[in-house]
Amino acid sequence: MQEKFIDIKKVLKAKNPKLSKWVPKFIVNYLKKIIHQEDINKIIDDFKDIYDYEFCNALIKRLNIKVKVSGQENIPINGGFIFASNHPLGGMDAMALVTVIEPYRKDIKFIVNDILLNIKNLNGIFVGVNKHGGNSKESLKLIDKLFASDKAIFVFPAGLVSRRKKGVIADLAWKKTFITRAKKHNKSIIPVYVKGNLSNFFYRLSNLRTSLGIKANIEMLYLADESFKQEDKILELTFGKPIPASFFDASKPDKDWAKWMEEKVHSMQND
Repeated sequence: MQEKFIDIKKVLKAKNPKLSKWVPKFIVNYLKKIIHQEDINKIIDDFKDIYDYEFCNALIKRLNIKVKVSGQENIPINGGFIFASNHPLGGMDAMALVTVIEPYRKDIKFIVNDILLNIKNLNGIFVGVNKHGGNSKESLKLIDKLFASDKAIFVFPAGLVSRRKKGVIADLAWKKTFITRAKKHNKSIIPVYVKGNLSNFFYRLSNLRTSLGIKANIEMLYLADESFKQEDKILELTFGKPIPASFFDASKPDKDWAKWMEEKVHSMQND
């Protein structure tokens, strides 16, 4: 019998036992559908004995996603580096990036929201950031130690999936932390551009939610559905040349350098 790794009923009950009793069955079934509960449980069950690179590679193959790469000669085979990328797909881009980088760097680590650590098959390459929990200080110390090491570190500085504004798909503002740590630990940054997009529905929902002044990112409920919509598509990845930490000098504050890097990455779509 297939084990349920994701169970919407249990999640709702755990979050709010009293409220869960009043949630209509059709709402529960709709949530099961949009997060692809059955599909995800089957994938995790099928792949329960494979991890990290092998897990990502198997998932990419299961969804028949073709990955095209350019600039892979810019991926360093040793030494500490920071990869900084746009985040158009909110998950599937990370999976594809693992399949490309890991053969060059077995030590690759992705800095992610600690919620993603629930995907046990990826615990070998995911390092969680707990910004609000009681152990946030310990979490940040661990992250800083990682940046100080000789490992290859991958970050999505926007922190969230790209949105579409005025017809243009682009990241939310990049946080400056990766610039600050690159300078502190003298690490070069490799810009990475991922060409991809989500559905019109996702972007319209995001814009509607914003226009109504709703702060909760309700469109994120559909990210799993958006991931499955990448099936049979071509994902294009471009790796730029390393930029030394010394380049990010005192002529600009780190926040402005982060903005510069964001623009640099998005300009790579024309390379």
